[in-house]
This record gives sequence, structure tokens and C-alpha cells, in this order.
Amino acid sequence: MTQQATFNNTDDMNRKRVTKREAFLNMMNEIIPWSEFVELIRPFYPKGEQGRPPLGIELMLRMYLLQIWFNLSDEMTEDSIYDSYSMHRFMGLNFTEQRVPDATTLLKFRHLLEKHHLGEKIFKTINEFLEANGCMMRGGTIVDATILDAPSSTKNASGKRDPEMHSTQKGGQWYFGMKAHIGVDAGSGYTHTVEVTAANEHDVTKALDLIRDDDEVVYGDSGYQGIVFWLE
Repeated sequence: MTQQATFNNTDDMNRKRVTKREAFLNMMNEIIPWSEFVELIRPFYPKGEQGRPPLGIELMLRMYLLQIWFNLSDEMTEDSIYDSYSMHRFMGLNFTEQRVPDATTLLKFRHLLEKHHLGEKIFKTINEFLEANGCMMRGGTIVDATILDAPSSTKNASGKRDPEMHSTQKGGQWYFGMKAHIGVDAGSGYTHTVEVTAANEHDVTKALDLIRDDDEVVYGDSGYQGIVFWLE
């Protein structure tokens, strides 16, 4: 996918400051081997032989990476791309002709990557580049988890909820969906590991999978109480 000129050139040139988010996304746009990743996904991607043609692989991959990097739910990812200049630019969308893929489309794409273990290969390649260029410093990891909401309605072709989704309660509110468990390099703030489970999986149970062999310190919120027990 070739990045399109999606903003008024004068407005773009008059911007006085590049935010940290924008600088990060500009760097990732340059270093990621997009064509290589697209070909990795292509054998598993819908061919569009029935129904409407599927959205471009690279477009969906960009949306998926934004979700993981910024720890967002499906709906928040969709909304953030509309709201954020840097995300909008990273996606390369022209809003006069295109819309942001909706949350359900992102959910299906994420399922596809999980089913075929493609996300691990993609992040391994990205991490290797970041480490080789001194952008990711080992030694410490921040662990976190985000609930990825999914439609709870049974008004679909199968008449059933997605069997991989589950309900969970957080902050007195019920959610239905999955949970992304994320390991972030403490020095750079870059995501290095992602594990996805049902939403009712406790945060601490996946902590060990988010920690690298040479991490000396791990940071987490109250959801990781008891992490010492799991690491012993």
C-alpha cells in the first residue's frame, strides 16, 4: 500500500512540532518490511470470492499494529484513527474516499493472525530490528492487559456468540470479548510481546509469557498482585 497524501499540504507544513507518537509511527512506517508481512499473511487472507471484496492486507495490518502499540480495544482503535493526526497519517487513508475499517473487521483480522500464529512472527521481526539499532533496551518489562470488546449480539449468521469470547467484570462493569496481555520494554516503551486470551483470564496468569529471559525487573499494576508466586 502506497502512503497517500491525506491532509492539506499547507496544514501539514505549518505544523511546528512532531509529537513522540508521530515520530514513533514515522519510524515504524520506514523500518517495517510491509511487503514481506503482506506476503506472510496473504495465504490465509480471504480471497473475496464470495461477498464484498476484503480490505487490503496492509491496511488491516497497520490498524492491528496501532491497536497493539497503544493498547486499545477494537472500538477505541477505530475512533482513535479518526481522532489522531499521526494515526490517520500512518494508516494512509484519504477520508474523502475511504473510511476506517470498523471494529468488527479488526476483530476478524486479529483472529486470523492469532489462529495462524502470525502476530508472533511479525513482532519478532520488528523487535529484532529495534534491538539491532539500539532502539529497544533489555533489562526491564512493563506488563499490562487490555480488554478487547466484541459484539455480544447473537444476531449474526450463526446465531451464536463467538465461542472464543467470554464475559468479565472490571470496575463494576461487565465486558464481553478477549484480553490482550502486553509486554512493553521499560526503557523504550515499545511493545515486544503480545498474548491474547479470553477476557476472563486473570492478568497474572500470562505474566510469565510477557517477560524476557534477561529482564531483571518487571513493572505492573494491581492486577498483577501475586506475580512473585507465578514466577517462582
